[in-house]
Amino acid sequence: MAQSTSDGRGQWWVTQPGFWREVFDHLGAGVAVLDSSDRIIAVNPAAEELLGRTASAMSGQDFHLLLHRHVEDATLPQEPCRLLTALTRRLRARGADTLLSEDGHLIPVTWFSDPVTRNGEVLGMIVLMSGDGTDREAAVNLAAHVTALEDLTDRLALAAEIATALAQTLDTEEALARLGRLLVPRLADWIAIDLRTDEGVRRVAAIGPESRAEWEAWQGPLPALDEHSRSSLVRVLRGGDPVLMGLGDIAQPPDSPLAAVQTGFLQAIGATSVLITPLGTVRRVTGALTLARTGAARPFDSAEVSLIGDIGRRVGLAIDNTLRFGRQRQIAEAMQRNLLASLPQPGRLRLAARYQPAPAGSQVGGDWYDAFLLRDGATALVIGDVVGHDLAAAAGMAQLHGMLRALAWDRTGPPSAIVDRLDQAVPVITNVPLATVILARLEGPDEGPWQLRWTNAGHPPPLLVTPDGRAEFLEQGQGLLLGTGLSDVSRPDATVPLPPRATLLFYTDGLIEIPGTDLDIGLRRLRRHAAALACHVLDDFCDQVLAHMPPGTADDVALLAVRIPAASE
Repeated sequence: MAQSTSDGRGQWWVTQPGFWREVFDHLGAGVAVLDSSDRIIAVNPAAEELLGRTASAMSGQDFHLLLHRHVEDATLPQEPCRLLTALTRRLRARGADTLLSEDGHLIPVTWFSDPVTRNGEVLGMIVLMSGDGTDREAAVNLAAHVTALEDLTDRLALAAEIATALAQTLDTEEALARLGRLLVPRLADWIAIDLRTDEGVRRVAAIGPESRAEWEAWQGPLPALDEHSRSSLVRVLRGGDPVLMGLGDIAQPPDSPLAAVQTGFLQAIGATSVLITPLGTVRRVTGALTLARTGAARPFDSAEVSLIGDIGRRVGLAIDNTLRFGRQRQIAEAMQRNLLASLPQPGRLRLAARYQPAPAGSQVGGDWYDAFLLRDGATALVIGDVVGHDLAAAAGMAQLHGMLRALAWDRTGPPSAIVDRLDQAVPVITNVPLATVILARLEGPDEGPWQLRWTNAGHPPPLLVTPDGRAEFLEQGQGLLLGTGLSDVSRPDATVPLPPRATLLFYTDGLIEIPGTDLDIGLRRLRRHAAALACHVLDDFCDQVLAHMPPGTADDVALLAVRIPAASE
């Protein structure tokens, strides 16, 4: 085919409506196009000449029943039929066989089959046929070229699939599980992944066709790298090139404890061909990927070394990213937990709180709660959320947490005045872009009655649950969230009496957000469930609320609950 030129004249004819029909009609080899039921829907003139049948006579006929049978009794062959297997299983295959002409004699042919697909759906099959002579040789060569091209396409597609799959998760275990599903058994019968860590080398995955218990038996810490060892795994872990191993290499006596573990693994799974490639780049080797095949008919070849080397680089970078994210997540989560101080228990009031990190693979957020006694005897209640899902959000949460505590202790005014002061300080003292917060004062003598005074800076409303099972969102006191810069807009305060044995619940949006749905659905769900828990002890109330979080949430959750004491007798 002509190469494309800058003015397009070298390829215009490929786009003409009749071009591919001309190719079909004038191809020296016979071509039959079959539908999804293996019935003939088109044949080219070369196929008509080869088979001694007209296109009209073959149209609509079952390809195998019409052409591949015995002359004497017109029955299908009794031995396993490779052609029939290829057609029924929609396989790319080739073979040499005999087909039946219209006058009853058998025609030796070489055939090549390939499925026709669109968007992953198999629409039918193409069968390429050639008899003895130059046409047959051309068909064989064409089939070989097509097979080579399709193998290359499959390998490139696999590399792209791996890159896409690994980019969709920041959880190391999930990344390894996705990799295993892509490589086994498509490219190997077994894989093992070894990572270099601060403590040494660890086999983090061994995936094969056996049960998961069998996989886990090969996982865990490995012996240290021996600088004198010449084993394939040790060389790769040190940054060497990919290593291709045959049966002789696998049988070599190990020269170090680490090599002994690898040899034991390969021999136990019955490996016959092995390819070990570094994970990561030349500058930074994260670990090693071992691929093993257990059948003698399909050894790794030199062409696969380049493909698997590319896969190793992609996997190494992806795993390195997940490990970095995991360390960042652990730091942020530890920061949040350390800042969530123990709760006071003033008089007969009961307080409980929970913090639940986001699911593995999601980023840590900036959710927090707080409760502390004020100078005038009231109890301050706080729930907040810094916009963002990373270490910066957790650091911003720490800044707001400390500033709000100091302001609330220093000032005895209404909550709105304190939050206004906090909002003015946010852009000057912190790097927090936006945040939501509720600051409330729980006021009243130990014997009651109690009231709540609060202001809400853009946060989901508190929920008041009475002992008779009624639940109401406290939607008063709503104002702008922190960080808008609109400090000239005064914030409102709200007050509400709190009945004895009532439960007051503050929470962050991870408790009510249901992916893909309106926020009101999550609010109604929380209200119904909290109302049903009205008479549960406070700790059980909190646990049950968390247990019924919406499915699919990817956010962390903080909640703070208060139980108002019974009226004094």
